[in-house]
Amino acid sequence: MNTEKINIGVIGCANIAEKYIVPALMKSEKFKIIGVASRAKEKADRFAFKYSTKAYYNYDSLVNDPKIQAVYIPLPNSLHFDWILKALKNNLHVLVEKSMSCSFEEVLELNNFAKSNKLVLIENFQFRFHSQLSHIKNLVNNGAIGEVRNVRSSFGFPPFADKKNIRYNKDLGGGALLDAGAYPIKISQFFLGEDIIVDSASLYYQADINVDTWGSACLKQKNGILSSQISFGFDNFYQNNIELWGNKGKIYTNRIFTAPPGFEPSIELETPEGKQIIKLPGDDHFINMLNHFHSQIKTKTELDLEYSQNINQARLISELFKQAR
Repeated sequence: MNTEKINIGVIGCANIAEKYIVPALMKSEKFKIIGVASRAKEKADRFAFKYSTKAYYNYDSLVNDPKIQAVYIPLPNSLHFDWILKALKNNLHVLVEKSMSCSFEEVLELNNFAKSNKLVLIENFQFRFHSQLSHIKNLVNNGAIGEVRNVRSSFGFPPFADKKNIRYNKDLGGGALLDAGAYPIKISQFFLGEDIIVDSASLYYQADINVDTWGSACLKQKNGILSSQISFGFDNFYQNNIELWGNKGKIYTNRIFTAPPGFEPSIELETPEGKQIIKLPGDDHFINMLNHFHSQIKTKTELDLEYSQNINQARLISELFKQAR
């Protein structure tokens, strides 16, 4: 495989960028960080000094830098569409934080443009690349719980101390569905397939900010009988789990979406013979995700799969909003 380093720029100084993605980029042997952009000069300078890279004081200057081949975008959801499109129009490959955009129509436009120009466009659900998900899928495929009857998944956490957090800002694309609900929607597709619909849904809107802060839904197969019950929010007791219930057993794990680098997950496998705790080695899904991003830039072997996943994810989010209304 071609291991030539890709020159990448970071648009925005979000917490996830500073805590996880940029350190993973620094550790990676497949990317070189050319710079970081922020509209706040002090943020750009601090970030650039911390990671020994260049500071850009507006997003355009980074996107227009001819040295850059790819961008990572951890901006608020409402800014994703414009900056993804500008990056793609500059022939840049894009890794963007979830959710890709605030509307299905925008996501469709972005992916059609990327497809027509053979550019990589990946929505960053890093849990896709953690070994624990592969292990769970292998258990299911090998019949450890027999035939799957139902999937349940929850992702939620207590309220944020900072009431100015962008997740509470409607104009910035805030809300629990786009932030936390996106995760159980995404993982449901790995076990029910993409050919699913939102059968029912509810969202609670906090009146003073008009933003959804928690909700739930039932997803079901169009041409099958399997369903997935999901719940999410950021006014909740912390949950971060998936349960697969079969006719011969059950699989459960409680850190499916955000296992930090080195964390050693445990999977509970329960059958008539008893409960077995399967301890897995630590992994780094951020590095694994970046390896996938690099591979797609170099080989372009799974571009259509990524476009399809992006579009289907946005469709399901749109359906959930409509069902809840």
